[in-house]
Amino acid sequence: MDLQTILNEKGMTMYHLSKASGVPKTTVIDICSGKSDIGACNAKTVLLLSRALGCTMEDLMKIDTANYQRETGLPKNDARFEKGLPAYLRKSIDAMNATWALLDAGKDDLHRDLNWCDLNADINSAETEQDISSEQAWYLREKYLRMERS
Repeated sequence: MDLQTILNEKGMTMYHLSKASGVPKTTVIDICSGKSDIGACNAKTVLLLSRALGCTMEDLMKIDTANYQRETGLPKNDARFEKGLPAYLRKSIDAMNATWALLDAGKDDLHRDLNWCDLNADINSAETEQDISSEQAWYLREKYLRMERS
């Protein structure tokens, strides 16, 4: 469990936690994102946060930051790029996955070019319509179209 999950369960925002605890908002944001480890915080910060959250300091020290990149604060797992995709894009991904399964097994797929072009067009469309971010679009291109950024 991470701090953001605790906040979600309690219906609190990072801003509200900062105000309720007296801990600077940037510190709360860094802990929520995983940029800062709760174990590196001083005892006073942990105490203030635990009181505001209604839990013990020990409970707060169990927060999981191992799944986040220390440099960027982003999750280590890229699964976040797969969430919230439009249905048409998910359908194109599924078709392309079926094509790759055949090709990787040494078989031919007559729809290979069609599926590749459809998925590429759907990714571009979703990015242009701002249904997905540019970062998400590149993740999808690299994973499902097997493209490389130049």
